[in-house]
Amino acid sequence: MKTAILILLGLIPLASLTAMAQDAPVIVPAGTRVPLQLINRISTKNAHEGDQVYLTSAYPIVVDGHIVIPPGSYVKGTITQTKRPGRVAGKGELYLRFDSLTLPNGVTRDFHGRVGAIDGSSSDTLDKKEGKIVSEGSKGKDAATVGEIGAAGASIGGIAARSAAGAAVGGGAGVVVGLATILLTRGPDAALERGSTVDMVLDRELSFRADEINFAGVPARPVPPPTAPQPGPSASLPLPHNHVPE
Repeated sequence: MKTAILILLGLIPLASLTAMAQDAPVIVPAGTRVPLQLINRISTKNAHEGDQVYLTSAYPIVVDGHIVIPPGSYVKGTITQTKRPGRVAGKGELYLRFDSLTLPNGVTRDFHGRVGAIDGSSSDTLDKKEGKIVSEGSKGKDAATVGEIGAAGASIGGIAARSAAGAAVGGGAGVVVGLATILLTRGPDAALERGSTVDMVLDRELSFRADEINFAGVPARPVPPPTAPQPGPSASLPLPHNHVPE
């Protein structure tokens, strides 16, 4: 209201107001969810603390009618902690943090983001409170393993001895073998496949100037399909030409 009065009185030229509006930063608020697609597979089987993870945005993020984060923008993350499942108990755990965003025109922001959701087709679960990806348990599979090997042992013992006693002995031996198999086998690893989707939640706002979200003449970066080539652990993305850390 005050600004409108000043304009009517001629104290603020309309041209100056237009320039002020153009110079106003575009803010992507904290808490914004950005759908991402994994470029490289990650798993507790071979992941280590400090390993980098590469993703691309899968859907445009729009603020005030302007596309601020187009599809195909690069996101780099880091595995901050990993734990393999135990041989007797425990589940695989994977902690993933997002570190930087590179737009198709090379503008980059450093930030910290967390995982807000994982691909619904994954058998793993997300502990939102702690931000960790947890593998499924193996308790049911362990029981099935013991049962299957025990049944096979009973069948072989019965055939060999042609008696109930032989079946009992064979079944007991099978149970022992089944338990030994479980003790020597780890549970399922926590893993996210290449091409699977995760939601990144921004922990703080991102600010861009109008000229930094100008994508005119910038070729669109298509989101890679699940069969896209996977970079190795030491692979790197193209260096941005306009890195502006926050």
